[in-house]
Amino acid sequence: MRDVIGRHRGMRGVRTAREAVELVRVGSDSVPETRMRLALVDAGLPEPVLNHVLFESRGVPVLWPDAAYPRWGIALQYDGGHHAGTEQHLRDIDRQDRTEIHGWLEVRIGKHHLEGDRPAVVPRVRRALQSRGWRRDDR
Repeated sequence: MRDVIGRHRGMRGVRTAREAVELVRVGSDSVPETRMRLALVDAGLPEPVLNHVLFESRGVPVLWPDAAYPRWGIALQYDGGHHAGTEQHLRDIDRQDRTEIHGWLEVRIGKHHLEGDRPAVVPRVRRALQSRGWRRDDR
């Protein structure tokens, strides 16, 4: 009997593992970026593209957002603890300027936006998408 129970528990684990594998994406640079993506998808928003590269007109890469909605010109940037330093903060300001110059909207996300049962990242990104013409039917 103990062997049957052990196999049954193992099958649940296999099922859970298979479901988890379907959520894995290449390109996520951190656990918070993955949490951000999963919160957005769980809320019914489109899945963002990870590490999308934005090129200028001559083909030179100018932006590498953590996640993006290329169709709507939205860049999502997760700013972890190291973004609090002066030098990184100045680089982040320059990055946001480049984003805007190329006609994109940057949405900056911090740790506090990912917390709780109803993470604040969802309404922030939903508003950004809606400001760029997204409707719930768009995927």
